[in-house]
Amino acid sequence: MEEGRRLQRISRTAKDPVKLRRAIVVMMSAQGQSVPDITSLMQVSADYVRAVIHAFNERGFEALDPKWSGGRPRTISSEVREHICLIARTSPADWHITAFSTWSLTKLAGHLVKQSVVPAVSRETLRRILREGKVSWQSTTTWKSSNAPDFIAKMHQVLALYDTPPADGRVVCVDEFGPLNLMPRKGKAWRPRRSPRRLRATYNRYDGVMHMLAALDLATGKMHYRIRPRKRWREFLALLKALRARWPGEKLYVVLDNFSPHKHANVRAWAVANDVELVFLPTYGSWLNWIESEFAAVRYFALNGTDHRSHHEQNAAIAAYIRWHNAQAGPKTNFAPDSPIRTWTEYPAKAA
Repeated sequence: MEEGRRLQRISRTAKDPVKLRRAIVVMMSAQGQSVPDITSLMQVSADYVRAVIHAFNERGFEALDPKWSGGRPRTISSEVREHICLIARTSPADWHITAFSTWSLTKLAGHLVKQSVVPAVSRETLRRILREGKVSWQSTTTWKSSNAPDFIAKMHQVLALYDTPPADGRVVCVDEFGPLNLMPRKGKAWRPRRSPRRLRATYNRYDGVMHMLAALDLATGKMHYRIRPRKRWREFLALLKALRARWPGEKLYVVLDNFSPHKHANVRAWAVANDVELVFLPTYGSWLNWIESEFAAVRYFALNGTDHRSHHEQNAAIAAYIRWHNAQAGPKTNFAPDSPIRTWTEYPAKAA
């Protein structure tokens, strides 16, 4: 009776289909069902039914558990798989192959056979080997190292302003965004499958370009900006004067890159006279400017996927997004807390 109740529980709760089928076969046999009746109801062979019953009589409930095997043994060893992943990470030029500059799966498979790494390998097997070896197909990216001899010192100066803003003033990140020309911009949107949104193709750029000069106040997280036809030192100085008027009585620490209008003699003289400290980033270190991440959001949410026909329309879209951003904004803290830059004692000479 105890075995019957246990078989009944297994037949109701087992999630493994093999164990469930075997339990039902045994339970039906215990209820007096004949082998032909069980094969008819369960749609299995008579040999299968007899084998399950005999195994249960010999080993008990252990016989209900499936014994999964590992499948066919691998024909390509782990050492060879590792070797394949190493070759995939090389360039054809490293093997004095000049006909192509990158591997496809077919070309890589042919090269492996030619080098006697494997006697033969299919594209699907090769793809699985690379995936298991954590080698993936990726786009090439660029790396531009800084030539500033005092890079580390300047970086730590900027990070110190971000981490512990001075009590006597306000830290503001300033930069230019653009050029803002009128063109259809690719973007992403939720659409039915295989039915992407279509934008017109254009061959001409009319109405010139505009430029956005913007500032990010780290104390509030809000952006302040203006859009102008040009971005000379005059326009930049006008932005600084607007920031100075917005926060009178506070010293301003303005983090900015080495764009020549930022270093104009008139700009420097005005900054000294108006309690504004210009904190220049290291050369080719604009990624340290916190406003860059906000510009990425402006591009993604206000411009991508649009086709504005006038600068007035485009400027209105940017203004609407920044108003929304400022309504949600909060103080900016924890700049790149887990980044390797926090542990740098010298600037890396090349990309990792």
